[in-house]
Amino acid sequence: MATLIPIREIANQWIKQDQDEVTRKEIQDLVQANDEDELEKRLRKRIAFGTAGLRASMKAGFAHMNSLTVLQASQGLAQYINDVQGPGLSVVIGYDARHNSAKFARLAAGAFLAKGIKVLWFGKLVHTPMVPFSVNKYGAAAGVMVTASHNPKNDNGYKVYWSNGCQIIPPHDVGIAKSIENSQEIICWDETAVSESSNVQSIFDEATSAYFDALRKLTKPGATSETLAPFNYTAMHGVGLPFMQEAAKILGLGSDIMHVVEAQAQPDPEFPTVPFPNPEEKGALNLSFEDANKTGSSIVIANDPDADRFTFAQKLEDGRWHQFTGNQIGILLASYVFESHAGEKQNLAMLASTVSSRMLSSMAKKEGFHFQETLTGFKWLGNVAQGLRKSSLEPVFAYEEAIGYMLPGVVWDKDGVAAAVTFLTAWREWIAAGLTPWRKMHQLYEKYGFFEDANTYLISPSPETTERVFTDIRKSNNGSRPVTIGKRKILRWRDLTVGYDSAGLDGEPDLPVDPSAQMITCELEDVVFTARGSGTEPKIKLYIEGQAATSAEAKSQAEEVLQDLLQEWFKSDYSLKLAGT
Repeated sequence: MATLIPIREIANQWIKQDQDEVTRKEIQDLVQANDEDELEKRLRKRIAFGTAGLRASMKAGFAHMNSLTVLQASQGLAQYINDVQGPGLSVVIGYDARHNSAKFARLAAGAFLAKGIKVLWFGKLVHTPMVPFSVNKYGAAAGVMVTASHNPKNDNGYKVYWSNGCQIIPPHDVGIAKSIENSQEIICWDETAVSESSNVQSIFDEATSAYFDALRKLTKPGATSETLAPFNYTAMHGVGLPFMQEAAKILGLGSDIMHVVEAQAQPDPEFPTVPFPNPEEKGALNLSFEDANKTGSSIVIANDPDADRFTFAQKLEDGRWHQFTGNQIGILLASYVFESHAGEKQNLAMLASTVSSRMLSSMAKKEGFHFQETLTGFKWLGNVAQGLRKSSLEPVFAYEEAIGYMLPGVVWDKDGVAAAVTFLTAWREWIAAGLTPWRKMHQLYEKYGFFEDANTYLISPSPETTERVFTDIRKSNNGSRPVTIGKRKILRWRDLTVGYDSAGLDGEPDLPVDPSAQMITCELEDVVFTARGSGTEPKIKLYIEGQAATSAEAKSQAEEVLQDLLQEWFKSDYSLKLAGT
């Protein structure tokens, strides 16, 4: 058994390496205060390189986002690129408006330059999809986006794309992580290198112009602003506004059509009006609703701070605002994309992750196009979609219920601006047909069946607790897996952590297995649900969907299973906190 290195020794290693005065002092102060518990939390375990790269709160220590861990990640990634793809290649680097994003991006650029890799540099705030778009445009070896998406203000992240313009998947994620472990000694700590090196290419103007050309292909030629009603847009204190303003021009919209929620229009890393800047969170759109009530708009659309996600809400006839779920938006966009490809359905393909609604699968069966289920995350949706293209299918749309939507004609990742353009183009057609989004949604329910969810999450006190919860679930039936949930029988049990699927040949799952991620899916007679541990947040996420002849019945079924799960699987003695309580 290996002897643990004393935490003071690790702290001294940090102090010796860290050239950032602020974070170096944080560790020095903890050493001086003899706070070994805090030193253990910050230094013993390294920030994990996994889903979408790195993401954590910003503070000193190997477990967090800071200049030192960003440099180590950049050196490891650069070395991996040189080893796997060869020398002399390029990498795209972008950043959003969060605290330290620009600084981390400049430091990363210096690390890549020191490894002989050319840097394709925006030098201005961009939304996340610009990075994978530019990876494809310039044939880069990889892309890095410094962002924490919709996380709270104290977080930041380091998102990595591979040469195909998709987020990294095995074996690259494991290979990069190992390379980072072997790249601890900093070879270049220089924020100025990206401004001085001849091996840097400024790409903002050219890349954004090409991106908007791609967006233009999503629109319908000849459509005018006269066929679109006024709406309100919020950038949620992020970087989306300039991209949405250009998109509005492409759509031919004037300021009398797109009203901007000014209080949230400009980038602000403090997120003063929304402490949790996720458009899905309860209350996040309240300011937008107030603004829309003043301007007379019946539609509000929103991006998250890095504008890779999209949502919208509609004011109903009774005056209530209905924020469409991620699944509802996914189905509305999918229906429009399908209708736009009339006559091409034989080769058409659409995708959704396993935690998303089964309604897209129902649509595919009825309409005759190919549907593909994937693991959660756009790293899988993007890579699997590219694989379908190799088999002579044409992927035209993919989505995940967490308000993420991919239009492959633009980018192989979720894109909140491309989704907004698609929605606004579809809305024009619905208006011409005398439909609101709400009425269109109900048309689709009548055609494909009613699907309603009871999605939520529980905050877990620790990763160890999450692992214990799932371990206990697997043996909750006298040492074996459960066979019922409440009054309902489990017709199919798929566990992608241990690698078992009761419906699979010899118990083999139909999706990749990941022992490091907790995920169990159960099919009941009228409900399907997935329970999984989040890869980026201290949460256990529950995705529960009922299907029935009416909306109320489907919703009731989903809610009933939620209550059964809370009583049988996620008991109070685990100290889990249900969202909203």
